[in-house]
Amino acid sequence: MKALILLLTSALFIMSCSKKELAIKNPPADTATTATYTESTQDIVNPERGFFQFDEIYASNYTPLDLATLKAYRTTQSIPGATYTVASSLVFVEYVLDSFISSPISADFLSKLDADCVTARAAGIKLIPRFIYTSTTHTGTCPALSICPPYGDASKAVILNHISQLTPYFQKNEDVIACMQLGFIGIWGENYYTDYFGDASTQGKLLDQNWQDRIDVLKAMLVAVPADRMIQVRIPQLKERYVYGIQASVNSPAMTDAEAFTETDKARIGFHNDCFLSSTNDEGTYFDYGNSSSPEADATTALRNYESYDTKYTAVGGETCSNAYTPQNECEPTGIAKSEFEKFHYSFLNAVYDLDLNNNWVSGGCMDSIKQKLGYRFVLRKAELPTSASPTGNISVNLTIDNIGYASPYNPRPVQLVLRNQTSGKVFVATFNADIRKWYTGTINLQQTLTMPSGITAGNYDVLLNMPDNATTLNTNPNFSIQLANNNTWETTTGYNKLQGTLVVK
Repeated sequence: MKALILLLTSALFIMSCSKKELAIKNPPADTATTATYTESTQDIVNPERGFFQFDEIYASNYTPLDLATLKAYRTTQSIPGATYTVASSLVFVEYVLDSFISSPISADFLSKLDADCVTARAAGIKLIPRFIYTSTTHTGTCPALSICPPYGDASKAVILNHISQLTPYFQKNEDVIACMQLGFIGIWGENYYTDYFGDASTQGKLLDQNWQDRIDVLKAMLVAVPADRMIQVRIPQLKERYVYGIQASVNSPAMTDAEAFTETDKARIGFHNDCFLSSTNDEGTYFDYGNSSSPEADATTALRNYESYDTKYTAVGGETCSNAYTPQNECEPTGIAKSEFEKFHYSFLNAVYDLDLNNNWVSGGCMDSIKQKLGYRFVLRKAELPTSASPTGNISVNLTIDNIGYASPYNPRPVQLVLRNQTSGKVFVATFNADIRKWYTGTINLQQTLTMPSGITAGNYDVLLNMPDNATTLNTNPNFSIQLANNNTWETTTGYNKLQGTLVVK
């Protein structure tokens, strides 16, 4: 009997010790909290997206960008002739090299270009530059009648030399370049009415050498511009023939998710449509221009299909150019304006042209939605956040974010959890393993376990989300950080988004 009692007592002692050990290894699951957030309807001035302002600078009469004007663009501005207002983080600048059609670019011009980038940086603005030689048209007896040669652009040799001269300035000022447009070829740099690269308006198609010359200029631009910046081309067929060769079919495959954002040439070629919703093929945007062995032909369906898939991974923008394509260019349900922006993943659009069509979106009731959804728009729905942690431990964070915009960001930037001491204000940063360029339209579940930042000490910390610019020159400037589309989360002085949580480090 004594032996049985002793055995039972020993078992109870062992069980008691076991329970204590389990309690130490598995603390109560009360160290996390869940927060929910209210969506904002504000038209947010976020970087590298939205309606852009326009400027045109002639080499023959250089008027530099003005700091006060650029700063004002970030606030709500009226547009002459428009029934809407915009606030912009982007400025499209058309640099007209009219003084250098047959000569090198002058040192004075290059110095002023550099100064424009300094001005943009100070104003909290990014640029979409396009370099061209002429924006002037004249009539004649050509088939087009209203736009006839000679057009006034430069030869391939001149262009390649100019790109070489501009390369150091592209590299130096990458931080304030949102993306580049190919430009250079033809009137307005739109690669159509050109004296040197094949004039489809008079010869009926583009020959093999015409394609090769265009490909050579595009290649030079891809080399000149830093590898994490994209070059936009005017027609999708140019990208197809750059990637797959001059004989490439209009049914060539678009990019895949695995190929996207890899800094290859294929991943870096985006699109600008300067006649958005202007005709069935957007005035020749979706057209097969043939080659030496094949005729020109309509390719609207094939090229729209190609571009609709490829643009998920590239920088896309442009402008409207006509209000004639009605009712298709109107708001839903009469037209397809919003669905076209979504289908082709638009990030930006010209605020000042074409006003007739843009104004129709106001009267049709979809302008506010378009303004909000151009590019990305991140709405934080829910956050599961830790409430306590060891200075040398890990923390688990789970954020549910909806991107309700038309596109994802097209340039790289970090995603950071910021811990800020509530007493000293000292900031500690843990970086998520996330590529924000793949935060496509839809729901993003950002669930990760992060190592506590080195050097953090005991105390109470605010928990914040930061999505700053990737450049060291801009990553502490809130004008270049992404604001969530939520109420009561944005800090204007820091560019942080408050997650409404407190972490106790002990």
